[in-house]
Formats: sequence, C-alpha cells, structure tokens
Amino acid sequence: MVWAMARRVTITDVAREAGVSVATVSKVVNQRDGIAAGTATRVQAVVDRMGYESSIVARGLRSHRTGVVGVLVAEFEPFSAEILKGAGAALRGTDHALLAYTGGGSGRPGWEHRYLARLSGTLIDGAVLVTPTVLHAGASVPVVAVDPHAGPGGLPTVDSDNLHGAELATRHLLDLGHRRIGFLGGRRDLESSRLREAGYRRALAAAGVPVDPALMHVAEYRRDAADAPTAAMLALPDPPTALFAANDLSAMGILDAAARLGVRVPEDLSVVGFDDVPEAAATTPPLTTVRQEIQGIGRAAVAMLLGLLAGDGAGAGPGHVRLPTHLVRRGTTAPPRGRA
Repeated sequence: MVWAMARRVTITDVAREAGVSVATVSKVVNQRDGIAAGTATRVQAVVDRMGYESSIVARGLRSHRTGVVGVLVAEFEPFSAEILKGAGAALRGTDHALLAYTGGGSGRPGWEHRYLARLSGTLIDGAVLVTPTVLHAGASVPVVAVDPHAGPGGLPTVDSDNLHGAELATRHLLDLGHRRIGFLGGRRDLESSRLREAGYRRALAAAGVPVDPALMHVAEYRRDAADAPTAAMLALPDPPTALFAANDLSAMGILDAAARLGVRVPEDLSVVGFDDVPEAAATTPPLTTVRQEIQGIGRAAVAMLLGLLAGDGAGAGPGHVRLPTHLVRRGTTAPPRGRA
C-alpha cells in the first residue's frame, strides 16, 4: 500500500496495516515484552516502511521522559549558533535529540523561566540555558547555565576565562607598541562583559598605562552599536591607535566604521575582538581576536546535563567548568605608525 505524506502516520494506521491491535504496536514501539518475535518483526517492518514516530508529547506523558534536551537562547546569533553546534556534537551517538528554542528574541529578564515553563515535562527532559538573566535552582527539569549574566551561582555552569582573554588581547596591543588603546565594552548587565573590562584595565595597569575614560565606550555586544562610539574616539584630538572590542560583532562594527571614515586597518588602527565566531576569519582584513571554545562550551554543557539526567553525579550540585581562552592573530593588528 502507498501512503500519502499529506498527514502524519498514526499508531492506528500502523495497527490497521499490520493487522494487530494498537496496544500491540505500542508494545513493539516501546520495546516491551509479551509480543511474539514474529509479530514484533512484522509490526516493526510496517513502522519502518510507513515512517511512524510517536509524538514527543505522548512519549513524555507515558514515560515522563521525552529523550530530548533543550538549548534555550534569548535569540539566535553567532555565539548561540556555535553553542548549538557543540551541543549537537555532544549528543551524537546518544539516545537524546536536540531541541533549539527561542521565544522570539526578547531577551527580557526572566525569559528563561518563561521558556522552561513552556517546554519542561512534555517536550524536554533537561535544558541548557545560554546567557540566562537569572540564575537559581528550582526548575522542574535539570538545567545547566552557559555564561549566565551574574556569573556562576546556584546552577551547574559553563563559561570561558573572560578575564585572562581580555588581558591577552590588551597585552598583544601593548606588545606591538600601542599606548592609546580604546575599549568597546559589552552589555553592562553581563558578568562576561565586566570581566573583559577588568582584563583590559589590568593589562594597562601592569604596563603602567593609565585608563583614559574618553577611550572607554559601550556597544552592547552589537555590530550596529559600534559605529557611533568608534567615530567619537577617532575624532578625539589624540585618537586611539588601537581598539579592543568585547566581542567580535562589536569589532566588526569598528571595521565598518573605519571603512566609512577612511581609516585603514591595521595601518592607522589596530582592532582586536573576542569570541572567534566563524565570521571573524572572513572580515577584511581577517580579525585578530580572542578565541573562546564556543562549541566546546556547548559540548561541556550538554555533557554535564546528560550526567544530571543519568543521575551519575557528573554535575550533581552546583558545578562550574571554565574553559581557557587564546589569542588568534590575524590581519587587523600591527605596530602603530612609526613603530613598524
């Protein structure tokens, strides 16, 4: 029999085609005992041929497990996309599927609670929350946080060494001979942003270079928000010869502004970003940046979550994994003019 694909194949369709009861199909699909081997083989063949798959919700209601882990994000952007790649890699070869979910990209405080309430229990067995705004225990399913706004707290957490990474970026510019180094910070409500600013300040202090407030601005981790502060710093009587951006999107915004203003990179202005998203290697020139192992964060978060789901103690209680950061030198940094 040829089955049209216009509607979902149901368990009743399978039972009718195999000549058995719905209960028998259910037992075969859920690998329960009590079915003759020949019958089970025949039913399974029909299941495979018709492409039957029980719904996640129905499976969850029956067994209280869906076999799905969620990665919940405020919005899909380069950072969260890399987290998803790592999460997917960690789930290969397991019995779990991945659900990537955003509720519309609002990013308003408490978004993670709204998303968890919609998905927990019926669609997902556990969740990885990417940059959650609030961090505390009490979720109805196991949860692991990635780079939470307030830093490690009451949930198992995975993040990167933001402080050291920012020191590496600033020290690289200092070693090239730059002393007028501007900083384009991220969102003020994020611990990662605070640590990157602290690393910038620490590196300048170690080199005996005072922090100039006129060279410190905020771009909210957004490309379009980098234009105005970049233009303002380059218009100073004593403009910076280098800029360190707290993420790659902001650094790309600096490159956009420099091109618009006729400022050459790296001849007139050196630029360093943070993250090393795939787009960083494709800028003109390719972006020097601090690499955090974003896919590695996704893999580590899912591994921790699977440990919680298995109850094997791998992440029992508030655990914290911090991954290293590394400087990646490309084409946007050079000594300041006169120091080459």
